[in-house]
Amino acid sequence: MASEADLRARLQRAGQQHLLRFCAELAPEPRAELLHCQRAAAACARPPGPPPDLAARLQPLPPERVGSASEGDPQTRRLWEEEGLHQIALNKVAVLLLAGGQGTRLGVTYPKGMYQVGLPSQKTLYQLQAERIRRVEQLASERHGTRCTVPWYIMTSEFTLGPTAKFFKEHDFFHLDPNNVIMFEQRMLPAVTFDGRAILERKDKVAMAPDGNGGLYSALEDHQILEDMERRGVEFVHVYCVDNILVRLADPVFIGFCVLRGADCGAKVVEKAYPEEPVGVVCQVDGVPQVVEYSEISREVAQLRAPGGGLLYNAGNICSHFFTRDFLRMVARELEHLLQPHVAVKKVPYVDEHGNPVKPLQPNGIKMEKFVFDVLPFAKNFVAFQVLREEEFSPLKNADSADRDSPSTSRRALLAQHCRWALRAGARFLDVHGARLPEQPSLPGSAEPPAICEISPLVSYAGEGLEEYLRGREFRPPLILDEATARELQP
Repeated sequence: MASEADLRARLQRAGQQHLLRFCAELAPEPRAELLHCQRAAAACARPPGPPPDLAARLQPLPPERVGSASEGDPQTRRLWEEEGLHQIALNKVAVLLLAGGQGTRLGVTYPKGMYQVGLPSQKTLYQLQAERIRRVEQLASERHGTRCTVPWYIMTSEFTLGPTAKFFKEHDFFHLDPNNVIMFEQRMLPAVTFDGRAILERKDKVAMAPDGNGGLYSALEDHQILEDMERRGVEFVHVYCVDNILVRLADPVFIGFCVLRGADCGAKVVEKAYPEEPVGVVCQVDGVPQVVEYSEISREVAQLRAPGGGLLYNAGNICSHFFTRDFLRMVARELEHLLQPHVAVKKVPYVDEHGNPVKPLQPNGIKMEKFVFDVLPFAKNFVAFQVLREEEFSPLKNADSADRDSPSTSRRALLAQHCRWALRAGARFLDVHGARLPEQPSLPGSAEPPAICEISPLVSYAGEGLEEYLRGREFRPPLILDEATARELQP
């Protein structure tokens, strides 16, 4: 155990001695905790500068690296789905949720997965995801006549671990076996000023923030998660972000595509809605697969068109990834130190020279974070899988005052999807006067769908199996198709 003098010396060498300004005023316990923080604070360095110009180094992904959920041969898609269900039935597939963020832009003080977007059922994001796991386990079990489990690993942070664990216990783990829901915590990093000095949030506390979703790889090692996966026989992992209300956990089509292509790393993508859409682009840099942030691509490059007329760089990243366990082990144990942190400019509360708390009105600091997709260049066989935005991507990032990625747009996206599924299965909706409603529901982000229809994930994972409940029937909305209603509607 290092002495206080040693710790002070380390901070001095790192140019972080300002953190001890109020040390003499502190009681022994908070004083010891502050000095303990020096390990992270002493590692602070001047943030990296802007990346070199990428324009000449960029290329779209070659077609042979890209598959599609909606284009091409339906028989091939069925083969992918069958392979995915087979691997799930063999207990070789796990899902891993990235849930360490604080939901600052959304304006809530609790983990984003606990949020309700206003569905008729009042389900939270966590409940929707848990029910999709249960349904995909059921589909694989029925197809192969065996019981199976998709373990759910949840990476939290110092801010989200306690509330998330409490929420799951209060809701009986949404009827999943608690032994198959494994929560672990990512590391924290100090927030720093623009010249690399750690920020004091209080007299006794350095301002800390989660190390980004790319902190996954060190957290896997910290908490022996890869060993747990190995004990369970898990070979393939679907990693996703908490805020996408349409996410398909352990998607059999995506899993099967990646497995049959022999991929060690894969990413789902959607076609960008417009050139400046704020999503990262999956492409190649110097011939190596990579996600390039939208802020790093010039307006001119973003607007380039392919020969067919579409955007040249159109593969929008949606934070839905496939990894083999072997690939994750290689990254965590051999390559994690090569990941370069990214800069996020933030408003960081601090104490002034007199110890008074200050809430800045303008960005005053930097949070350093790593991204989960930074490992793509390490892949030996990377593939991308294009999916339809209206079926699989509607993120929840902002409060309803924003015009995109809000509770309202997420709710509309899910309800519009379920309305499409119901109509495709043969349902018809009537207005209050008994007249049929239009049969072309709106797409995400537009007006409310013509009929309010919510289908429980426990009834249908991706629109399958609804005909037996809905074909030839007329409904006055709202239609809430849960397990009980489905039993009533069965012939």
